[in-house]
Amino acid sequence: MVKTKSKIFTTEDTSRIDSEYKLLADNLFRCDKPGDRELIDKAFRFANEAHRDMYRNSGEPYIIHPINVARIVNQEIGLGAKSVAAALLHDVVEDTGIPLEEISKEFGPKIASLIDGLTKISGTYNKETNSLQAENFRKMLMTLSDDFRVILIKIGDRLHNMRTLDSMPEHKRMKIAGETVYLYAPLAHRLGLFAIKTELEDLSFKFRHPRIYDEIARKVKMDEKKNLALINRFSLPIIEALNNNNIIFDISGRFKSIYSIWKKMQSKNVPFEEVYDLLAVRIIFEPGPEMSERAQCWQIYSLITDIYTPKPDRLRDWISRPKPNGYEALHLTVMGPEGRWVEVQIRSQRMDDIAERGFAAHWKYKGDVTQTESELDKWLKHIREMLANPMSDPLTFLDDFKMSLFSSEIMVFTPKGLLVNLPKGASALDFAYEIHTDIGNKAIGAKINYKLSPLSATLQSGDQVEIITSNIARPGKEWIEYAHTAKARNAIKDALRDQSTDRIQKGMEMLEQKLSELGILPNSDIIRKLLENYELLNKDELYSRIGLGLINLDDLRKILKKAPEGSLRKYWKLAIGGVTRKTAETREQSPLPGTINKDQPYLLRENVDNTGNSYVIASCCQPIPGDEVVGYVDHSDSIIVHKPKCPVAVKLMSSEGNRIIHVRWTIHKLASFLASISINGIDRIGLLNDVTTIISKELNVNIRNVNVSVYDGIFEGTIDLYVHHTRDLNNLIMQLSNLKGIASVKRIEEFVE
Repeated sequence: MVKTKSKIFTTEDTSRIDSEYKLLADNLFRCDKPGDRELIDKAFRFANEAHRDMYRNSGEPYIIHPINVARIVNQEIGLGAKSVAAALLHDVVEDTGIPLEEISKEFGPKIASLIDGLTKISGTYNKETNSLQAENFRKMLMTLSDDFRVILIKIGDRLHNMRTLDSMPEHKRMKIAGETVYLYAPLAHRLGLFAIKTELEDLSFKFRHPRIYDEIARKVKMDEKKNLALINRFSLPIIEALNNNNIIFDISGRFKSIYSIWKKMQSKNVPFEEVYDLLAVRIIFEPGPEMSERAQCWQIYSLITDIYTPKPDRLRDWISRPKPNGYEALHLTVMGPEGRWVEVQIRSQRMDDIAERGFAAHWKYKGDVTQTESELDKWLKHIREMLANPMSDPLTFLDDFKMSLFSSEIMVFTPKGLLVNLPKGASALDFAYEIHTDIGNKAIGAKINYKLSPLSATLQSGDQVEIITSNIARPGKEWIEYAHTAKARNAIKDALRDQSTDRIQKGMEMLEQKLSELGILPNSDIIRKLLENYELLNKDELYSRIGLGLINLDDLRKILKKAPEGSLRKYWKLAIGGVTRKTAETREQSPLPGTINKDQPYLLRENVDNTGNSYVIASCCQPIPGDEVVGYVDHSDSIIVHKPKCPVAVKLMSSEGNRIIHVRWTIHKLASFLASISINGIDRIGLLNDVTTIISKELNVNIRNVNVSVYDGIFEGTIDLYVHHTRDLNNLIMQLSNLKGIASVKRIEEFVE
C-alpha cells in the first residue's frame, strides 16, 4: 500500500491507534510465556515511532496496517510472540529507512531474519527476468526454506491488504488481486489455512470481476433465509441422534463461497440456479475416552446415514489418509429435505484447529507425530531443491513453485506397495523422478497396473506403477512437455544442460581435430565463416550441432575457401535482431510507454481498417466489446487485451503486475469479433433452419461455422459467429432460447494457456 507523510497525526488518529492495539494486546493467543507481552509492546512502540505521521491511501494512520497483520498472524493463524513482533515491524525496514542491523540489535537475529524475508527487493535485480514480482517472491521463499513463519506472516499481510484494497487505483487492484489468486490463495491452502484461502479467493474475485461477484452475492443473499431454514430442518434429527449417543459436539451450517460457486458455474457450464451443492453442515466433536477419533468419526457417519440417504460417490475419507496440507475430516453428501443435496463435514476439535490454522496448529499438539508434518518436510525439501537451482530464472521458478502448490493430489503405488503422492495430472515420468533422479533419467517406459505404457501416460489415483529403465537411455527435450512436477522438470533441464555441455565439448574437439588434419589453426575468422554458412548465431550452437553429427565436417575445406554469397548480411541481420537486452533493461526501468497514464483507463477505440491499432485482442481468451478486460503492455509496448479470468492474464498479474493497465471499451459499431455459442435441445423438423434464420436474417449476424449433431432425438451444436458487442450476443442467446425445442443456449468461453 502507498504511504504518505502529508500531515501530522491528530488526537483522533492517536486514539484510533491505541484502540486498535488494545484489540490486539487484550486478545493475544499463545503469548503467555515470560517476556512475550514485553516483546510485543516493545515492537509496537518501535514500529509506531518509525511509522509516525505516515498514512495509507485510505487516509488511516499506516501503523493500523501492521497492527491488523499482527492480529491476523496471532488470532487467525495462531503464531506466537516473535511472529506477532515481526508482523508489527514487517514494513519498518522497507518504508522508514531503519536498517535491518538496528532491528537485529533491538530484537535479536531471529526476528531480523523474519523481517528480512518479508522485505521487498529494492535497487538492482536481474532485469533479464523482467519480473521484480517474481524476484521478490523467490527472495521471500529463500527465508521460508529455513522458517516457514515468513510465509505465514506474508499471507497475513496479503489478507489485510486484500481486505483494504478498495482505496487502491484500478490497475493496482488488478495486479494485487491477480497475484493473490495465482499464488497466495493456493499457498494458504497448501499450508492448511482453509478459511484464509477462501477469503483470499473471494476478495480477489470481488476485485477482478466486480459485476459477477455482486450478482452472485445478491442471489446468495436472496436465498439466505430459505437456506438457513433448510439447514435447521436438516440438522434437528442429527442433533437428536448425537445427543442420544452422549456425544459432545457443535453443529453449524455454512454456504459455499462466492468464488467456489462461480468456479462450479464455470466448470459445469451452468447458471447459479443449477448449482445444487450450496449447503454444508459441519459437526465438530469432543473425542470421548471410550474410542479413537477415527472410530468416533465413523460412528457419527453411521448415525447420519441412518437418517439420510448418502450419495456413494461423494464420500471423502481424509481421516484414514490426511491431505498433504494436514487436513483431516470425513465428508459425506446426503439427500436432505426438499430434494436438496447437503454436504456434512465431520471433524474432531483437534482436526478443526488444524483445518482452520494449518501447520501452526500442530504446535499445540506436540505429542502427536502425524503424517502431515513429514509431508511439510517433503514440500519444503522440494522448495529448497528449486531454490538451489542456479539456472532457474524467477519466472521459471514461479511456474515450478505454482506447480508444487497443487492441492488436488493422487496416490499411486510402487511395485512393492509403497505410497507416492503426486499432483493430479502427473505422468509416469513424474513418478519415475519422484522415486529417484537416476531412475527418471534412465526411464524408457512404464508398466501401469501391469500394462506396458509410455512415460507420457497420465496416472490415476490407485495406480500401481513400475518404471522400465535402460543404461543407454537419455532424457529428450520432448520430456518437458509431459513432466508436471517441479522435481521432474528441473531434473530433465539439468540432464539436457549436461548433455549440451558434453556435445559442445565433443564438437569443439572434433572441429579442432579436423582443422589439425587440414593444417589449419583455429581462429575467430574460421568460426565466423562457419556460422555464416550454417546460419547460426553463436559458436556453442555450432559445436553442439557438430557433436550431434548434424554438421558434417567432410566439406570443411570447401566451406572455408568460399562462404555462400549473402550469408554474411543475413548473419549480421540475425545477430542484430537478437541483441535486445539493453532495450529490455531500459523498458523495465520505465516499463510503460509515456502515452499511457495508469491512473486513467486506456480507451479501446474502434479501428475498422486494422491499421495503426494500438492494442491487440489476446488469442488465448478472445474478449469482445462488453466483456470485462484488462490490458497488458508487452515488451514491444503493444497493449494485449485479456479477460481478467484468463489463466494467462492471471499469471501476468502475478509476475509482471507493473505492466497491467486498466482498459475500457469505447463504442464499437463496425468491427466484428469472433464468438462461439453452444446450443442443445429436442430435435424437430426445421429447427436448424429456424436457428440460422434468427442469426443471419433477423439479427443480421454473420455465421462463420456451424457444427451440429443429433443423437436419439437430442440436438446439440456449436456455432461460431461475428458480433460487435456482448449486447448483440446476449440478445441472440435470448432470441434462440425462445425457440420451441431449445433447452439451453450458452456462450462458449475457452482459455488457451
